[in-house]
Amino acid sequence: MSELFTLAGKLRLVGAVLVGMGLFHAVLPRFVDRPADLAGTTLLTRQVSYAHLFFIGLACALLGLLPLCLARDLLSGTRLGTALLAGQTLFWGLRRLFEFAVFSPKLWRGDTFRTAAHIALSLLWTWVTAVFAAALWQVL
Repeated sequence: MSELFTLAGKLRLVGAVLVGMGLFHAVLPRFVDRPADLAGTTLLTRQVSYAHLFFIGLACALLGLLPLCLARDLLSGTRLGTALLAGQTLFWGLRRLFEFAVFSPKLWRGDTFRTAAHIALSLLWTWVTAVFAAALWQVL
């Protein structure tokens, strides 16, 4: 249990959550009623949409496997580990920024489920970014 209080433990936990987030993308379309949203679009638009969703889920899972399996390596101070931490910090920091700068409040205001999801994701991306930033700060 005390492992969770170390930076390596926090990186592993972030990794596990990101892998879970990646796997969640397999059922995400049902939660956001994507089939109905895409029903009136062209076949190309539907297929591209689902392909992008698949690759976003895969990217989440793969980006999560790095800290889940290689936390100590990421914290070793090597150029590669430092570059990976910098990349993860930038990537997830931008994802956090998009939660506020790109997604319109019209998408979630007035909808209890979507408001809760917006708040939860805002907190999640803040935590993920903070853990990667703390790890990056430690190795610099």
